[in-house]
Amino acid sequence: MRATKLVQKILANYEGETPGVKANLCRILMEGKLGGTGKLIILPVDQGFEHGPARSFAPNPAGYDPHYHYQLAIDAGLSAYAAPLGSLEAGADTFAGQIPTILKVNSSNSLMSDTAGKNQAITASVDDALRLGCSAIGFTIYPGSDCALDMFEEIVEMRKEAAAKGVATVIWSYPRGEAITKDGETAIDVAAYAAHIAALLGAHIIKIKLSTDHLMLPEAKKVYEKEAIDVATQAARVKHCVQSSFNGRRIIVFSGGAAKGADAVYDDARAIRDGGGNGSIIGRNSFQRSREDALSMLSKLVDIYKGKA
Repeated sequence: MRATKLVQKILANYEGETPGVKANLCRILMEGKLGGTGKLIILPVDQGFEHGPARSFAPNPAGYDPHYHYQLAIDAGLSAYAAPLGSLEAGADTFAGQIPTILKVNSSNSLMSDTAGKNQAITASVDDALRLGCSAIGFTIYPGSDCALDMFEEIVEMRKEAAAKGVATVIWSYPRGEAITKDGETAIDVAAYAAHIAALLGAHIIKIKLSTDHLMLPEAKKVYEKEAIDVATQAARVKHCVQSSFNGRRIIVFSGGAAKGADAVYDDARAIRDGGGNGSIIGRNSFQRSREDALSMLSKLVDIYKGKA
């Protein structure tokens, strides 16, 4: 596998990294139907931990089987497959080497009380990632939570260990918690801040949600208005989040969110493409569809990121 000039340019932005980390980033960037384009589509299947099995897989019961997701990601020509420890272990031997994998090393669940702080438990290790042949670890932080500082410290230590062992780090940066309103979770000023925090914590790939034009923070709102920062369209907001990720020097992908119609998924992808984002990390909007529908939708997403649709 020879890296394209575009992928080499992206890797050159990671000036402080070990060859092992760059090799694993290269593997993800060169994999699948978007290999070499600088664009990514990643299949994340950690929703069973977050929402429970029925809410995640009952719409398409084939999804109860971890092998289904491995095979879906492979057959769709995706860039990587991300999942918690048990899910990856359930197919690690059968699918060894067939697609880059990302081990989700922390998780939350829906059985906690509303009074519990917004936090995630560490459920896997860097050594687990090495044992399973993973290209990266994935870690969620909740900027705005009273537990956020602990989460920042946890990922800094895990990232340091992962980098020393040649494993890349993906940070899910989801504003949530006591300091964040419901509208603020997807506000553009908060989303851009979340992306920047992930970059500052050393993320090699940043994952955030697509944002609205809402501005939550009063002091930030003054700056957005004074500097006339364009947040009117989804593409403009993606561009601003890319700018906040070291001016595009870090890979940034956007989550698909709750299940929705295919046209809305396509519109999101076009906005990500036009705003300069690196792609989609799309779970429920793929695996909750039938395999046939999911493969069709993912194929069109590939075409959109290639500028063909």
